[in-house]
Amino acid sequence: MYSYMGMGMGSDPMERLVKLASESAVVIFSVSSCCMCHAVKRLFCGMGVNPAVYELDQDPRGKELERALIRLLGNSQAVPVVFIGGKLIGSMDRVMASHINGTLVPLLKEAGALWL
Repeated sequence: MYSYMGMGMGSDPMERLVKLASESAVVIFSVSSCCMCHAVKRLFCGMGVNPAVYELDQDPRGKELERALIRLLGNSQAVPVVFIGGKLIGSMDRVMASHINGTLVPLLKEAGALWL
């Protein structure tokens, strides 16, 4: 899963981030030991969504991506970060707010990640 990530892409971490975020209907940038990351992955899998997950701690250039995510979000909490349909949704609080207010499922359907 990780072997192709650096191939054929520019060295700019933000450019790489945008490319990876748009390759699947749902993309989660995660750290394998993070409990919030685990929770957001469980949420999507429990809904029947099969997200592309990039474990930043298992990627040789993961620290660069993590710094790019921090810049993108404008805060120090980098993971988990969720993209749906190539659009930044945000971290766990934004995902849960969308889930609670009923906007998450329509986003997933629109992106082709969910067929209910």
